[in-house]
Amino acid sequence: EIIHIIESTTTVRPNFSFDLPQNLSHQIVLLLKNQLRSLFMAAPSSSSSSNSRNWLYDVFPSFRGEDVRVAFLSHFLKELDRKLITAFKDSEIEKSGSLDPELRKAIKDSRIAVVIFSRNYASSSWCLNELLEIVNCKEEFGQIVIPVFYRVDPSNVRKQTGDFGKVFDETCLKSTEELKIQWKEALTNVANLLGYHSVTWGNEATMIEAIANDVLSKLLLTPSKDFENFVGIEDHICEMSELLDLESEEVKMIGIWGSSGIGKTTIARVLFSRLSRHFQGSIYIDRRFIAKSMELYSKSNPDDYNMKLHLQENFLCKILDRQMVEVDHLGAVKEKLKKMKVVIFIDDLDDQVVLDTLVGGDEWFGPRSRIIVVTKDKQILRGHGIECVYEVGLPSAKVALQMFCQNAFRQNSPPDGFMELASEVADRAGRLPLGLNVLGSSMRGRNKKYWVNKLPDFRNGLDGKIEKALRVSYDGLKRKEHQALFRYIACFFNGDEVDNIKLILADSELNVDIGLEILIDRSLIHVLPFGEKNIVEMHSLVEEMGKEIVRTQSDEPGQREFLIDSKNVCEVLEDNTGTNKIIGISLNIDDTDELHIHKKAFKGMRNLRFLNIYTKKGHHKKEVRWLLHEGFNYLPPKLRLLRWDGYPMRRMPSSFCPENLVKLQMRDSKLEKLWEGIHSLTGLKKMDLLGSRNLKEIPDLSMATSLETLNLAYCSSLVELPSFIQHLKKLNRLEMSYCENLEILPTGVNLESLELLILEGCSRLKSFPDISSNIIWLNLRQTAIEEFPPNLRLENLAELDMWRPKLRKRGQPLTPLMDMLSPSLTSLSLADIPTLVELPSSFQNLSKLETLSIKDCINLETLPNGINFESLNVLNLSGCTRLRTFPDISTNISYLFLEKTGIEEVPWWIQKFSNLSMIRMRKCKNLKHVSLNISKLKRLETVDFSDCGALTEVSLNESPSAVAMATDNHHSLLPILDEASPSHQEVKYIPNIRLNFTNCFNLNQEALIETQTVLHELMLPGKRCLHISLIKLLVHPPF
Repeated sequence: EIIHIIESTTTVRPNFSFDLPQNLSHQIVLLLKNQLRSLFMAAPSSSSSSNSRNWLYDVFPSFRGEDVRVAFLSHFLKELDRKLITAFKDSEIEKSGSLDPELRKAIKDSRIAVVIFSRNYASSSWCLNELLEIVNCKEEFGQIVIPVFYRVDPSNVRKQTGDFGKVFDETCLKSTEELKIQWKEALTNVANLLGYHSVTWGNEATMIEAIANDVLSKLLLTPSKDFENFVGIEDHICEMSELLDLESEEVKMIGIWGSSGIGKTTIARVLFSRLSRHFQGSIYIDRRFIAKSMELYSKSNPDDYNMKLHLQENFLCKILDRQMVEVDHLGAVKEKLKKMKVVIFIDDLDDQVVLDTLVGGDEWFGPRSRIIVVTKDKQILRGHGIECVYEVGLPSAKVALQMFCQNAFRQNSPPDGFMELASEVADRAGRLPLGLNVLGSSMRGRNKKYWVNKLPDFRNGLDGKIEKALRVSYDGLKRKEHQALFRYIACFFNGDEVDNIKLILADSELNVDIGLEILIDRSLIHVLPFGEKNIVEMHSLVEEMGKEIVRTQSDEPGQREFLIDSKNVCEVLEDNTGTNKIIGISLNIDDTDELHIHKKAFKGMRNLRFLNIYTKKGHHKKEVRWLLHEGFNYLPPKLRLLRWDGYPMRRMPSSFCPENLVKLQMRDSKLEKLWEGIHSLTGLKKMDLLGSRNLKEIPDLSMATSLETLNLAYCSSLVELPSFIQHLKKLNRLEMSYCENLEILPTGVNLESLELLILEGCSRLKSFPDISSNIIWLNLRQTAIEEFPPNLRLENLAELDMWRPKLRKRGQPLTPLMDMLSPSLTSLSLADIPTLVELPSSFQNLSKLETLSIKDCINLETLPNGINFESLNVLNLSGCTRLRTFPDISTNISYLFLEKTGIEEVPWWIQKFSNLSMIRMRKCKNLKHVSLNISKLKRLETVDFSDCGALTEVSLNESPSAVAMATDNHHSLLPILDEASPSHQEVKYIPNIRLNFTNCFNLNQEALIETQTVLHELMLPGKRCLHISLIKLLVHPPF
């Protein structure tokens, strides 16, 4: 009765009341409210009616297919799809003269109509009738109309003149006068609206993007106050649109996963605002919804049955838009929604039970439903079987700076004078959107002086808002050992190898394998491949948050588990205030000029396991003044990681027990000897003493049976490597470069695991040891090696480098070595071997060679004939001054270096080198003729024949043709350019190729210029570049 009264009332007022009977049930009141809501939503001619309608489509495009369907329309619809804007597509409707009811309904169900006027638009009565319906909807309920004038003048559409008018008049001949008037009014009406004219745009792509953005803003899908400044959001939407696949009939569950502060919620909110109107039911669930739904059960078991029922009840009330839904069993969601097309967003979820309770499976929902779960814990997704996951990554440096500038300056780039300051603050945020937002907002409206004064604060600490947001992930780690592993990585192992972390923490109570998986799932770390190894990477702000957690453990640095700040470390070591709570110390000595260490500094730190005193500057580091008391004679026995760059004493403390060491690194130390006697070093994996120039002997490592890496490079006082090395069966890398006094290496020891051996610069080493047959990388640069064991076979060798060996013997020094090499060798580098006249015949067996470098072998005259190294990519014969013939050993070469050779001609058959990208033949004094058929060498980019004084003739093509050139400071070429008539029409332009003929003064330049091929750059005598242009001749006078 009430509804009947309202329906019969001429004016519906927004505020009214009724006296309802006392006994009217609550359910009837709810039903009444729903009926009234529907009634008001259907009310026409209201200022808000267009916003309250449930639109089926965002856009209805009206167009003449023959003019725009193939190109413009298809690109426009694709751009709408990318932005998750739903457009009506009429491909399945058979058009006739009158407007189909289905099409009429589609127009009414569309929020916006985009009318694409083209030359033949008015030739179709169908299009004109569409336009009538669009104008009708515009006037009836405020449909938005955007006109696009595609290659047609807006005034011709408005007034029905020109070619457009002629086509319109022809159509009107077949229609009534009344309909003609209606069409004319509709055309004038829409053509008077603000729209887009294709003639005024530089290209269609730019115009299409502008129209799509206009549509998006008019849909009010992303309210400007919330999202207008989120730079890069469209890239995320585009990626997500592929995963959502809205055309699919399937129910899809999709995860959005990433670290705290990376923008997951913003992406989800934008998606929800764009998608929700296209579904029968929609809901966005966040932590507040879950907390409110479960507050009555806060003290209950999270798996409590009643709690789950209550959660489903609140969920269904919201998605069905009802005040009350009765739920008496856990199948209610499936019962209510299995036939509905719904979109469900669940944000910041960390409870598997909640996910299972609300969205148990695909079968719970109707076709084309979409469920999006936003989380920083990947295990939540994995546990629910969600395999389709969008990982939100950090923005590029460019986008990050734009994000920061939007928050700091309300624009995409810094104002004048702020670029350097803005870049530094943005870098401090580590490209994390949350950090960019917080730091940018805090600097908004501040002057330059304030920025300069504030920078030290950003360098020295983490903003409180950022820390609070990031700490949620850490606090969400349910086990203390996982939190401990996080702190270990933040303070010590960020950027380290996974295997190394496992080794060093092997004696701890941590399950590192599982812990790393948990931290990865929580987006607290990433594991990235680096060559054959995996590296742990933690974002700089997350790392700083972890360090801040350690700092808050105690006001007294000596009471914390890690010492990580230089000031604190120096104070504790000088004042001897360390305690047994300290398990790790990390000190960058680049931050200090001198370091005082108390003689008993480490005695109170009996649980110290990690001591990392390091420099990042390597050999460029500044000298540190070490002040160690003479009585300093103690290092804790539990040390597993000991790195002390620049260690100032001649020996380790005599009481030091190194038996727990996993890694020992003492680069650039003053050590002469480490320790006396034999220690059980079964856990030691790596010993690095690089640059310890006073080291005269290394300790007995015969019990270091797990040692994999031994680095003794630049230990210039070392004379021999002891025979105990034969016990190091796991030794994989032995680096002894520039051990200039090294004379003896043990032989016959057969280190079966040794793969890398570097002896570069061991200038006194005369014989190569029979040390391993499994070597893969061998560097013998600048050694005096003349003898190789006769029975040695390097069957696994992949790379050999012999550069400037100090050979005294004449003849063929490589013959015995070549016989030892494996056919699997991929890289061979020889240099400065004056005794090398020709390569031995066994050279042709190296069929897998990819890189061959034979440099400065001044007596090398020939290369073997009749071979073709199919894998050879790089050939370098520079400096072989007696080599006169062009090398013909492979047609696969990409990079060819023949500088300072005696070659006289580049032959025509170089065109067989189809992969050639670069050829350099600088300073080839005998080179006279070059045949370089550029049209056949399609990958060629760089050609350098500079300083070839004898060069007289260059043929770049089979048939010459003139081109126009732009010249800079080459006024001597003007007579040639004047004669070069651009009369030939077929000119081939190669935009990337560069030719250099600088200082080739005998070159026939006219013949070179008159070529059929147009180059990107041409260098001719005069040492300035000629840039080729097909358009005009630009002549610049000399400076």
